[in-house]
Amino acid sequence: MKTTPLLAAAAALFALSLPAGAAVDASAAEKAAKDNGCTKCHSVDKTKKGPSFQKTSAKYKGKADAEAKLTEFLTKSPKVKMDDGTEEEHKAVKAGDPGLKNLIQFILAQ
Repeated sequence: MKTTPLLAAAAALFALSLPAGAAVDASAAEKAAKDNGCTKCHSVDKTKKGPSFQKTSAKYKGKADAEAKLTEFLTKSPKVKMDDGTEEEHKAVKAGDPGLKNLIQFILAQ
């Protein structure tokens, strides 16, 4: 089968239009979430003590700085307010953690 330049261009355009989350390693992200204690308070689709990853993703949807804001939030250990009104320090993920970027992209892809 002969590939035409138009077909090749269409295939390239399709590949570039895939969401950024397409390259996310979901199983590695889920392991990182568990290893870092995220799953004690968060789940993908249900609100636990903290918001679901889907709710977090919706909060940052369409924002160019979403990844940077989540990186800062997850590495700085800020105080967070719970639904019951109490506050506690959010557990920090090590800034140099190689799985951090994948975890953030996984959260944003929900």
